Amino acid sequence: MKLFFRYFFRTIRIILGPIVLFVDKITTPKGLKRPEKEQQSIDESTESLKLYQFKTCPFCIKVRRTNKRLTLNIKTRDAQKNQQHREQLLDGGGKIKVPCLRITDQEGNHTWMYDSESIIGYLNKNYAPDQHIFNTIL
Repeated sequence: MKLFFRYFFRTIRIILGPIVLFVDKITTPKGLKRPEKEQQSIDESTESLKLYQFKTCPFCIKVRRTNKRLTLNIKTRDAQKNQQHREQLLDGGGKIKVPCLRITDQEGNHTWMYDSESIIGYLNKNYAPDQHIFNTIL
C-alpha cells in the first residue's frame, strides 16, 4: 500500500508540475522600476542571499514571485535535483525543507530562514518601497 501511494503522488507531481510552471510563467508579476543607483544598491545587498527551492513547489513559486515583483536578484539553488545544494541545505539549515533563504551577514555568518511567509515578510520589510508613499499618492 505504501508503494502505491508513493507512485500515485509521484505521478500526480509529474502531471501537475509542468502545468504549475506554465501558469506561473504566464502570470508572473512585473517587477518594480527603480532608479539605476537604487537598483544597483539592492542588487549588491541581495548578493548575500540564496534561495534553496524545488522548482515546482507552490511555496517556492510564491517566494520567487515576490522576488520578481520586488525586482530582486536572489540566486536560487535547486535542492531537489542538485545533490550539492541539497547537502548544503541539510548541513547548514539542519533539514531539507523548502523554501529556505540563506542570509549571510557581513561577518560571513549564515542564517537559514524557512517558511514562505517568513521569507516574504523579510523581503518585503527589507526591499519593498515604503507603503505609506504609495498610500499618499493614491
